[in-house]
Amino acid sequence: MIKSESTKFERIDLDSIFRRYYRPLCLYALHYLHIAEDAEDVVQDCLTEFLERSEKGYLVSDVKSYLYIMVRNRCFLVLKKESLIDRNRFISEFEETLIDTEYKEQSFMEARMWTAIDSLSDRCREAFLLCKRDGLKYEEAADKLGISVNTVKNQISKALKAIKGESLKIYFFFFG
Repeated sequence: MIKSESTKFERIDLDSIFRRYYRPLCLYALHYLHIAEDAEDVVQDCLTEFLERSEKGYLVSDVKSYLYIMVRNRCFLVLKKESLIDRNRFISEFEETLIDTEYKEQSFMEARMWTAIDSLSDRCREAFLLCKRDGLKYEEAADKLGISVNTVKNQISKALKAIKGESLKIYFFFFG
């Protein structure tokens, strides 16, 4: 981050940064911390710090990379604090076991997938998640939702078409 009056760097629209990066950064942090609340806390802290720095006039040329590095480093601090990483072990050794670029790409893909799922109607999303995420059989989902098995099948078919239409990559990620 640099403090600059240069026109090379654009003013940051913090609302769009939050909407674009919050979910992927949470999923990214989750790969390190394995607890959703901890991952969300780290991301919220990083975005708050980023906001404070932006308000002081510090500008970033590559926001995405900066935020991912910031979140990764904060995750390492949390892991060290909780003694989940041996203090004598170098972070570079730990990074080798976590292929950072793969996690970045996967977190964006997961975020897009969940955005597509979130855009489904309530009933469609509920049937889809019960069967595909929770592993219930169509009959079990139908009993739980109080609808017929054919309705569950139709809702899942609708969901798959919507998700596939949203992004073929999301579809292959979820089912491939």
